[in-house]
Amino acid sequence: MSEHEYPTSQQSIRAEAIESLLIDKGLLTEDAVDEVIVQYNERVGPMNGAKVVARAWKDPAFKTRLLADGTSAVAEFEFSGGQVDKLVVVENTSDVHNVVVCTLCSCYPWAVLGLPPKWYKDPAYRSRIVREPRRVLEEFGVQIAAAKELCVWDSSAEIRYLVLPEPPSDSDSASEEELAARVSRDAMIGVALI
Repeated sequence: MSEHEYPTSQQSIRAEAIESLLIDKGLLTEDAVDEVIVQYNERVGPMNGAKVVARAWKDPAFKTRLLADGTSAVAEFEFSGGQVDKLVVVENTSDVHNVVVCTLCSCYPWAVLGLPPKWYKDPAYRSRIVREPRRVLEEFGVQIAAAKELCVWDSSAEIRYLVLPEPPSDSDSASEEELAARVSRDAMIGVALI
């Protein structure tokens, strides 16, 4: 499944129209819009979540804190960007694979994942991942064994979820920085593997 597979949503069209109108009226500048995008793509975003994941893989005490109370554990990093007031971290293991969705809209932990991808907000993903998660994951290129439990977590305004992916086989010998470079946003949503 690619970002271009589904047609542009009505919300996206509406947002672009409002942005254009605000720029035309002089109430907003393109530079201001670009700055927000840079903020969420470069300073707030998946690289923050990747640091959290890599630390959990290398530091068992941190991993325990992260799984017990994601909000407190992530607070140790002092990330900006919000949307982690109640962060629950779910762990992928050899027996369980987790995937995240927001069936109502697009609730998402921005501070650790950045801007949500278009497909995450698309009504087709939001409904199908709940009804037929294995099939949707296959469209992302992820094959989950039939014997493996598959859990779908529904984010909301009150609770946001982050998937702690299974570590790569060489995680013991790799540094936190090397490991963080391998962690993708999609793996922390559960639609990709490391």
